[in-house]
Amino acid sequence: QSPVSVPPLSNEAAVRVLQGRMKGIQGHCNSCYMDAALFSLFSCTSVLDSMLFKPFPVCDRNVQRILREEIVNPLRKTGFVRAGSVMHLREQLTEKGQCSSFTNAEKDPEEFLNLIMHQILGIEPLLRLQSGGQEQDCYCYQIFMDKQEDLVVPDVQQLVEHSFLSSDLKLVEIPSCFIIQMPRFGKEYKMFSKIIPSLELDITDLLLDSPRECCLCGDLATLECS
Repeated sequence: QSPVSVPPLSNEAAVRVLQGRMKGIQGHCNSCYMDAALFSLFSCTSVLDSMLFKPFPVCDRNVQRILREEIVNPLRKTGFVRAGSVMHLREQLTEKGQCSSFTNAEKDPEEFLNLIMHQILGIEPLLRLQSGGQEQDCYCYQIFMDKQEDLVVPDVQQLVEHSFLSSDLKLVEIPSCFIIQMPRFGKEYKMFSKIIPSLELDITDLLLDSPRECCLCGDLATLECS
């Protein structure tokens, strides 16, 4: 455990601390969905550090402390989190979430994020989406799309654009944090053998009512064709 707060890793420090054997979050008993989510959310970014400190209205301070002192701080400090620390968190989620399988079964990462962000910490939704004139709030976006034969090894930018287009979705506003679940999870089927991370994500065409230039004349666009 590490009660002293540690900033997220960046650049050369991230490579030095996180690369190699016995690095990352140790897997145990189908914990991969949670390990991958926690590593993505906290190892190299502080955008969700409010989850670790802020006293939200319905915040469970014990879960917040476990997350901060047993998982995030050790990960950033030594690059390693033992499986027992994640199991401690899973036991608390089982107790708070009225779901007995959090300690042994593989879950959808979205289920984990909704439980810890909404029910346990009370964080406001991070995303506002619109589809067919209806708005919905959520904490992460899970990519759903049909198999594209021309996308053999896609990058994240391509997947997000294809998914938004096929689902007729738009972002109502620029999100403070855009958590995206790739179509590469579960034991049985993975749509892509590899996905290239996009280091930047251009959401210009995904925003609702966002002014954009015409691709033909360069003036302000008045029509949009899918």
